[in-house]
Amino acid sequence: MYNILVVDDEIRIRSIIRKYAEFEGHTVTEAGDGMEAVRLARTGEFDIIILDIMMPELDGFSACREIRKTEQTPIIMLSARGEEYDKINGFELGVDDYVVKPFSPRELMLRVEAVMKRVRQRAAAASAANQVLEFDGGCLSVDLTARTVTIDGCRVEMSPKEYDLFFYLLRNRNVALTRERLISEVWGYDFFGDARTLDTHIKLLRKSLGRYSTYIVTLRGVGYRFEEQK
Repeated sequence: MYNILVVDDEIRIRSIIRKYAEFEGHTVTEAGDGMEAVRLARTGEFDIIILDIMMPELDGFSACREIRKTEQTPIIMLSARGEEYDKINGFELGVDDYVVKPFSPRELMLRVEAVMKRVRQRAAAASAANQVLEFDGGCLSVDLTARTVTIDGCRVEMSPKEYDLFFYLLRNRNVALTRERLISEVWGYDFFGDARTLDTHIKLLRKSLGRYSTYIVTLRGVGYRFEEQK
């Protein structure tokens, strides 16, 4: 079971999440604003953080940015708004999932389990892989074990999900990957989000890769492929 940090300025929301989480055997710590969330998250005691966007003192985006400076704890972001901008902003900051209010507490707990399952799979894949891939004469270098990407010797910073997606494309390079396969393998068969989440992450990944964005080829009506350039 997991040690969960629930951050929301609404006591009612925190109470509902606590009720369902504790019913499933999880341990819950509550925070009512972003500043408190950052302070608690930096203790490194939590397996996952459920973080609201609209809060006093420090909003969820700012809190996430501060947390990510020192911790890679998985984060599920809550919001009363479902705009694509908010989702993109959250994913760019390294959020693992995004839930729009009002939400089903049961679905939220399933999302917690789905995120944690992906974290375990990612750790297992990292321990099994021991490979450095280089392209364009080494100008683009990818260390699958260390989870690092460098372009011209400079480290490229990506969100955890960008790394997951990029590494899966790399491990299956030159293979046509359907949207369904990418979603099921990178996000998991139990992914509950919008299928457009994949397109959003492809857009972010291409932005991170700069001039190497052309290596990710769109296969219209099918999906995507990482294509080595000759």
